[in-house]
Parts: sequence; structure tokens; C-alpha cells
Amino acid sequence: MDERAPRDPIIGRNAEIERLSTLVADESGGGRVLLLSGAAGTGKSTLLDDAARCAEAAGNRVLRATGRESERDLAFAGLHQLLRPVLREAVDLPDRQRLALLGAFGFVSDAPDPLLTGVAVLTLLSQVAERAPLVVVLDDAQWIDSASASVLAFAARRLDADPVAVLAAVRDGDPGFDREFPTLTLGPLDDAASRRLLDLRSPGLAGRIRERVLDQAAGNPLALLELAQAAHAHPHADDHGPLPVGERLEGIYAARLAELPEAGRRALLLLAAADVEDPPDAVLALLPDADDKAWPAVEESRLVRRAGRHLRFRHPLIRSAVYHAAPFDARIEAHRALADALRDELDRRAWHLAAATLYPDADVSVALEQTAGRARRRGGYAAATKALARAAELRPGRDDSARLLADAAGLAVFTGDLSWVEELAGRARARTDDPAVLAAASLHVGRLAALTRQHATVFADLAAIADDLAATHPATALDALAAAAVLRFYSGEEFQRREIDRILPRLPAGPLRDWVRIVSDPFGGGRELAPRLPDLIAATRGRPGQMTALAIAAWVLDETPLAVRTFDEAVRSWRTAGPFPDGLGGVVALAYFEYGHWGQAREVCAQLAALPVAASLDHAVACAHAIDAMVAASQGDAAGARALADEALRLVDQLESRSVAVYAHRALAAAAMVGGDYEAAYEHARMVFDPNGDPAHYHASYPALPELAESAGRSGHRADAIEIVERSARTLARGGSLRLRALVHRSRALLAEPGHAEPGFVAALADPALERWPFERAQALLEYAEWLRRRRRIAEARPFLSAAYDTFRRLGARPWTERAQAELRAAGLDVDTPDPGVFAGLSPQQQQIVRLAARGLTNREIGEKLFLSPRTVSSHLYRSFPKLGVTARSQLRDLIEGTRTTARHRE
Repeated sequence: MDERAPRDPIIGRNAEIERLSTLVADESGGGRVLLLSGAAGTGKSTLLDDAARCAEAAGNRVLRATGRESERDLAFAGLHQLLRPVLREAVDLPDRQRLALLGAFGFVSDAPDPLLTGVAVLTLLSQVAERAPLVVVLDDAQWIDSASASVLAFAARRLDADPVAVLAAVRDGDPGFDREFPTLTLGPLDDAASRRLLDLRSPGLAGRIRERVLDQAAGNPLALLELAQAAHAHPHADDHGPLPVGERLEGIYAARLAELPEAGRRALLLLAAADVEDPPDAVLALLPDADDKAWPAVEESRLVRRAGRHLRFRHPLIRSAVYHAAPFDARIEAHRALADALRDELDRRAWHLAAATLYPDADVSVALEQTAGRARRRGGYAAATKALARAAELRPGRDDSARLLADAAGLAVFTGDLSWVEELAGRARARTDDPAVLAAASLHVGRLAALTRQHATVFADLAAIADDLAATHPATALDALAAAAVLRFYSGEEFQRREIDRILPRLPAGPLRDWVRIVSDPFGGGRELAPRLPDLIAATRGRPGQMTALAIAAWVLDETPLAVRTFDEAVRSWRTAGPFPDGLGGVVALAYFEYGHWGQAREVCAQLAALPVAASLDHAVACAHAIDAMVAASQGDAAGARALADEALRLVDQLESRSVAVYAHRALAAAAMVGGDYEAAYEHARMVFDPNGDPAHYHASYPALPELAESAGRSGHRADAIEIVERSARTLARGGSLRLRALVHRSRALLAEPGHAEPGFVAALADPALERWPFERAQALLEYAEWLRRRRRIAEARPFLSAAYDTFRRLGARPWTERAQAELRAAGLDVDTPDPGVFAGLSPQQQQIVRLAARGLTNREIGEKLFLSPRTVSSHLYRSFPKLGVTARSQLRDLIEGTRTTARHRE
């Protein structure tokens, strides 16, 4: 195999990789020993392989051995495997040591002396390390024979001055290599890492089967991959009980089961049928007593281990194999026994009854429906969806079953899994002709499909639902048109506004109809609804979905402080009641950005960008990247902004997602201006408007007017920009917000002849309410102050410059801070740097890296946040340390805190 071929990344082990890389790269001399401990399948071998490759790439010598259960009783078998590549160098050992080592391997007839053999191994490793640092890698060290393990541990404890690192992987609960050495324990992957691993290795796995794999694997990487493979082979596996495993693994464990007494097999089946949510004491009560003769054989089988009073399977795959190796009737009986034992646990009892029910049963179906309601109230949307879907299968009557499936699809929307929503909706449609249920199922699909790139198709489907049901089911029709209005906002398509205008008058009046008007046509009839928003929001407190919808309306109408306050309250409510709807994250991030809460904006973007690849919600991810790019450019990270914006444009069709395209081009224009390339900045800002000068997007384009004006004024495109600004001014004069009218005034000032610019600047700054958009106001203050200083009105310019500088500093807008600082000095004011002395000489990217490292993030975690490789992050830190006057990563936190303290004292 080509060693240079790209390899799949290791998911969810950034801290572990960092520690191994640091240990392997340490060239200070002295032995370094680390044990990797974890359950089977947690990725110990993968990490060792990665460390070995890194070591070899750095020029280190690597010696490897892997323990084998079949060689566990062969003395020195592991040592021979490890040292075989360097045995020729044993000729240079002192005679007694050479003979002891050769005797251990049976090359000479002398009986091995353990102490002398250990010394020989120590000397040989030291010799090998003289030419290049040495890394010893021992995999499955719990199976390395005891003689080899003892000798290697003896040598490892005495590598005091030699550049030798020893990495050994051992399995939890197994004796083996000396456990006194420093140990790094590999736990299960967290949920986000598990999902990324499945996205990478099984991208086609989606819907409920994907959630079952994630749930059953419990973060074990091997189990994730094995169960995903089995899920592909058994796509219609039962919803209850563990998923099946492959025939090979099932055969291995079934052979062990066959050796157990009947009572032992029944006990293990009960354990396998039980869920992790089942109360352990209730399950334990069903098992044989502790002194039952079945237990010794069960424990010797090594299928389970005791944890206090309770038993658990040694690996998630064992549970699957035990369950599916049992006869079908035995599995049914196990679930019935568990249901009887869990009479006080209504949710768990309902699930076990469902697992034991083969035919429609209204009582069991109702119990599951009630379980779904309780799960939804706790915020468990995936659990609630599964319960409703199973309730639908057991509900007599096709129409009732279809209703439950449609309701399940509605809950699945909040999981972000479009394929699951589509599957449930399709099953609902197949069971009924009821137009309301059919429409509801399609509506749920449309709400989530809106976050893909198929906006035109989804809009047509939703508009058709609204049109067809306007007379007979007006509430459902209005819901569908509201979802269509969201797509109108995403796409910016004018035809879609006209279609909404055609249908909307036929639907009942009320807040939702007003909302549709605001989102689809804010500068038409929507603007007049702004004064009613505070009262409408107050009336929806405690209902986060409605609060969020009204916060969106407030943001669209540039009632930004109200929008941010409402978003904050709604997000807190969502966090206690379930996941925040992914499709709303982009609007939340934009509101935070415009209001000056840039850190919160980037956090929201990071959460949205982490949506699983399998969900195919490209528009949502692209929106997050585009908005994140806008923040990054404003902070001075031009390279990062370009990378994010380019990725956003790659993910979407720019005609289907005009809003994302506008945000991305605004970010690219800002990034170009940071670098002083005003021609490129103008090209990107010009793409925010169509060839005729009209906005490419009816809402997203107008805030870009000042960027267009400044870049045009500095690149010779003044006439074209003036025409666009005036076209926009005529539109906004009829329904534009205070903010947008101020941006028009500012743009006119930037494009005016120098002697005629002042009225525009004064108008742009006239209303104190414009402070609600701090970055835009600070930009206007700076631009006016620059104009004043050039007219030699320096005393008038100084207060504007100071106010702008303070805002830019607070926001972290580095390019603007530097520009304001230069103007202040030109105006005769002495201004200190934001972080006096400490960050001088560091690039903006290096400053970001240092701050993240000070917070304790590893190189890989920093790289993920900043879209850099870990090696690049390491290189930046290496170059930054001398400039900061530190020698260790641990000193960065004190340095940052000291800087903040100094800044507070000075202020």
C-alpha cells in the first residue's frame, strides 16, 4: 500500500493524539513510557499506528510487537517479535548480555537469566537509540507473555537518559504489562465524535437505523463500525432489542454461549434484552441468585464482567450476539419477563411490551404514545419519535396509524435527520387518504428540506399544500405557507413572493399571517407590523417555538435589540425543552453579529456547521460558514474568512440560496478590503446586486451598500456604485428601517465629492438609536472623523475617533482598531496598543491560536476551530513563544490573564 495515500482522520481523540505526539516528539532524552488502556474496540491500535507513523515521519526508529492470545504461554515470544529487526546488533553487546538474550530466544543452550536478559534488552535499546530516537510500540500488551512483559517493564523503568519512548496498549480488566506506568485511559467517544465517525465511514446510514447504531454502540468505535455494517445488511431489523452483528462475530460468541448451562444462557439473554435505561435492580431481581451454580461458568466465559453488584457485557457487540443467538420465542419471553418486572417504570414497561407484541394492540400503542409525550416534554425528540413510530405500527386502524406516523415525522424534524423525516412521512402517506394527514406529513418534510439546496422544489410543494387546503384546512395551509416564506427568504426569489401574496389573503388573519408577510416582504406590508412585535412576543413567553419565530420577524425588520433579547430567552427555553431548531441558527448568528455579540455569533455558527454530513442540510451549514466568514473578516482573519466563504459557496446553488451567496460575497469583500485589494472587494460587493443594480436578495443585500461604496470609491467604480445606491434609496424610502436609511446616507457620503460628503455623514449618525448596531456606527464615526481630519478640523474629529476606537477594541475588530489608532495618532492623540507589548509581532491568526491554547485546547482542537492543520497550529505556537517570552504552553493562561488585568486597570 502507498504510505503516502491519505488516511481517514482519527475522530474524537484529539487530546490523546496530542499527548502521544508530544511524547514521541520529545527529544530531550530520557525514557518515556505510556500505557493506553481501554475496552476492546476503543481505538488503541489506531492511535498506536498513528503515533508510529508520526514517529517514522520524524526520522525515529520504530520497533513493534503485538501480543497474541495463542502465544501467551510462550516465554519471550513477544520480546523476540519486538527485537527481531535489530537482533544483528546484539553482536555488540557484552558477552554475558549477548548470551543471556540469545538464550532467552533459544539460540544458545544456556538457560536464560531474567535479570541479565533485562539488562541486555536495556543495552540493546540504548544502542539502537544512539543513531535515532527510538519508539517501542506494544499492541495488545495484555497478551504478551509474562517473561517478555517483565523484561520490557524492567528495561522501560531504567531508560533514564536514552531517547526511547515506550507505548503499550492494554485492554481494560486484563492483567498484563506493568500497570504502574503512566496510563492514558480511552473512554467511549462522545456523541458528536460518534456521529462524525459514522458520517465518515458509513455516510449512507441515516434515519432511525443510524440512531440505533449510535445508541447501541455507546461510543465504542469498533461497535459503531460493526453495527453500521450489519445495519446495511439488515436494513429492516426490528426496532426493539439490539441490532444484529455479522455472522462471524455472532458465531464466535454463540460458541461460548453453547458451553453455558441453561440458567446461564437465560440470564445473559435477560441482560441482552434489557436496555441501559432499565433500572439495574429490577433486572438483577430476574437473574439467578449469586450462589447459583450457573454463575462460575458465566464469568469464566468472559462475556460479562461484574461492576459492584451488577453485571454488564464486556463489549456492546457481545450483547448483540447474545440476543440474536437466542431463539425468537426466548427473546419474546425475555421481554415479557422484563415488562412484568418494570410495572412501576411506565416507559420501559411500554417498550418491553412492544417488543413482545407481534400484532396490533391498542393498549400497547397508547402506552407508547404516552411514552412519546413524556420524552418530548423532557426534550428527547429522537426517543419520542421512535416511540410514536412504534406506536403507529401497533395501532389498529390505518388512519390512526398514519396520524401517529405524521406526528412522529414532526418530532423527527428536531433531530435534523431529513432521511428519517422522509421515511416516516412516506410511511404515513402509504396508510391514508386523509388530506390533512397527507399535508402534515409533507409539511414536516418541507420544514427540514428547506435547509437543503432544493429550495425551488420544496417551495412549490409547500405552496401547493397551502393552495389546496386554504378553504378546507386553513390552519394547516397557513403552516405550509409560513414554511414556504422561509424558503422565499433563503432563495430571494421574487416569483415566490408573488405566489405567497396570491395565497395569503385566503388564509385566516392573525400573528402567523402577519409573520408570513414580514418575512416574505419586509419593505412592503411587513414594516407596518413592527410596533406590534413587543406585545406579541410578551404573549408567547414559555413557548420557545413561537418566541423564536417572532424574534426572526424582529430581526428582519431591524428591531435588533428586541430580536436578540427574544432569541436569548428562546434559546434558554429550547435548551431545557429540547434541541434548538437548526434552521434558525443562521438568523440567530446574524442578529448576534449585528448587535456586536461576535463571540456568541461564532459559537452558533460552530454548532450549526457541526451538523452531520448524513443529514445533507447543505444550506444550513453553508449559512453558518458564510456568517462565520463575515465575523472572521471583521476581526482581521482574511484567510480564514476566504476559506469559510468559499466553502459556503461550494455547498449551495447560488440561485437557490441567494441569501447565503450574499453573506459569502460580503465576507469576501470585507476580507479583500482587510488586505487592501479594493478592486477585488468591489467585484465581490458588486455581486450582491444584480446587473441592473437591484439587490440580488431583497433583504440581505442592502446592508452591503457601504462596502460597495467604499470599495467603489477606492477602485474607480464610483459612477456604477452611485446608481446602485440611489436605486436602493428609492426602495428603502418607502419601507426601509432607520438602520438601512442610515446606511444609505453613509454610502452617499463615501461616494460624494469631498466637499459635499458631510451632510451624508451627519445624517448617518444623526439618530442615537443607531448605536444598536455598534460596528456599523463605529465605521461611520471613523469615516466621518477621517473626512474631518483631512479638512483640518482635527478638534471635531477627535471625539468621533475615540468613540470608534473604543468600539472596535471592544469588538475585537483588529483592522478597524488599527485604522482608528493611526487616525488618532495623526490627530495628535497618543493611544496605547490594545494588548500593550504582549502581542506585538504576532499575526491575528497567531493571536487567535495563542488565546485558544491558553484556554487549554489541543492543537487539533484549535485546528478544527480555525480550519488549520495541527502541524500548522504547532508551528505558529513555536514561533509565537519567543515573542511572548514564554517557554511552555502552561504559561499562556497566566500571560493572557495578566494582559486582561492590565487592560482593566488602565481603563
